[in-house]
Amino acid sequence: MIERSAWRNWSGLESARPTRVEEPADTAAVVAAVARARSDGTTLKMVGTGHSFTSISAPEHTMLRPGRMTGIVSVDREAMTVTALAGTRLGDLNAGLETLGLSLHNMGDIDEQTLAGATSTGTHGTGGTWASLSAQVAGFELVTGTGEVLRANAEENPDVLDLGRVGLGALGVLTTITFRVEPAFVLEANETPMGWDEALGGFDERVARHHHVDTYWFPHTDRLMVKTNDRLDVSVEEAEPLSRLRGWWDDEFLSNTVFGAANHVTNRFPGTIRRFNQLSSRLLSARSYSDLAHRVFVSPRTVVFREMEYAVPREAGLAALTEARAAIEASHLNITFPVEIRVTPADDVPLSTSTGRASTYLAFHTHRDADHLEYFALLEPIMRAHDGRPHWGKVHTRTAGDLAPAYPRFEEFVALRDRLDPDRVFTNAYLRRVLGD
Repeated sequence: MIERSAWRNWSGLESARPTRVEEPADTAAVVAAVARARSDGTTLKMVGTGHSFTSISAPEHTMLRPGRMTGIVSVDREAMTVTALAGTRLGDLNAGLETLGLSLHNMGDIDEQTLAGATSTGTHGTGGTWASLSAQVAGFELVTGTGEVLRANAEENPDVLDLGRVGLGALGVLTTITFRVEPAFVLEANETPMGWDEALGGFDERVARHHHVDTYWFPHTDRLMVKTNDRLDVSVEEAEPLSRLRGWWDDEFLSNTVFGAANHVTNRFPGTIRRFNQLSSRLLSARSYSDLAHRVFVSPRTVVFREMEYAVPREAGLAALTEARAAIEASHLNITFPVEIRVTPADDVPLSTSTGRASTYLAFHTHRDADHLEYFALLEPIMRAHDGRPHWGKVHTRTAGDLAPAYPRFEEFVALRDRLDPDRVFTNAYLRRVLGD
């Protein structure tokens, strides 16, 4: 057992002080830890890198660290799947896939999460055939609350695979995850500043024409940045990436170092924020480049923030965004971070926020030193009024009573939880809130 230590998530919003800390090296060690917790009548959580903004992985008694359960385990080129240990960081999986000439189909713009954490919370990108990492899962292995090592794939326990791809950490400790992959491919990114009317007026046509579209609106301005990513039928050698200097200047120095420093100043003098946004949004410039998919999807994020994100039905997306803008501008709030707008196809993952419907995702951020509570409280009722579903790993106030009607197969998932974790070895305050006791 490792010396007891505190746990804190990346944003600093959530913390815990577990009684026991372990770092298992294999599945057998996880089984032993689960058996001990069950016998003692205590609880256990495997934490990731803490990139969830909620307390979804917060340990109440025993904390397992994933650091010794990392790496790619196997590659099946006939089935086009790759299996990795669940504690592997997404960025490390991407690097490993690159050496194999393979790639995930889609991903979000952060790759610091563990595979278990990213899939369990429904982490997603935008566009594509599948937007979320969970929809690309072909199988997994987990240790249940009774200590059973259960494999779930198309042949073994397909019901567990079906329901457990977004499992919230409530069904067991994931030990391996198998992803569908494809040959490595090149994406061309085009980033274009636009005015509000142009961006929203061409939104649907733009989404239909491009493989992936990611849009950012800068509060208190009429300006947006639109990023389109499209597959190119070229080899990796033919790609035209940003120069190392340009990449550092744009994505690390300006977007992180300068932006972070500006937030520290404007947080002390909030009356300057609106003017700062208006000036900085006018400095946005277009750029184009192409590179391997994961290098285009992912951007460095070193400025610490808090986030709420809701998925509303695709057809309600622009109306919800417009209402959110009106509410922000009518309030006294001064918001430095852009609002991110993404779209996803429907998927069949029961607890995915895109289950059964194409969705528009609206993500609202604040700097870690700014008050996020009033901002999120202002906008959450608007998202709920449009039948929005909150991202499981981002700030929200929803409970099991009002989440159950939002998910047609919610009760099926709860029944599977009863079967796999009857003694609630994996519960914590967050899961009691969103799933019930």
